[in-house]
Amino acid sequence: MEAQGLPTCHQLSLALHRVSLGWPRVEQYGGVADQLRRASKSVCALLVEGAGRQPGSDVEFRRYLSMAAGSADEARLWCDHAADLGYMPREGSLAWQDELSQIARMSHGLRNNLSEN
Repeated sequence: MEAQGLPTCHQLSLALHRVSLGWPRVEQYGGVADQLRRASKSVCALLVEGAGRQPGSDVEFRRYLSMAAGSADEARLWCDHAADLGYMPREGSLAWQDELSQIARMSHGLRNNLSEN
């Protein structure tokens, strides 16, 4: 992924982590807060790990890009749940969902570009 895409992903993951810490205790371990933190961190981790493997294998990098896009989609779902449960304003949830969608699209675009080469 482009170097400029990673800080956005990292910053978004940090923001989601911080806001979720204020949600109800029941959501902190295994609930919406925990799942959102795990999914958003997974996006970043998969992009970094895949990029680290990329010099040896575009096939392997494409696989990691697909998994990162899937984790971004999962995090979008948890943002939606959080808004539905009243843990965050709908506007904030939609903004974060949009950022996660952009990350997923960039991951898919890069994966597709690697497939063509």
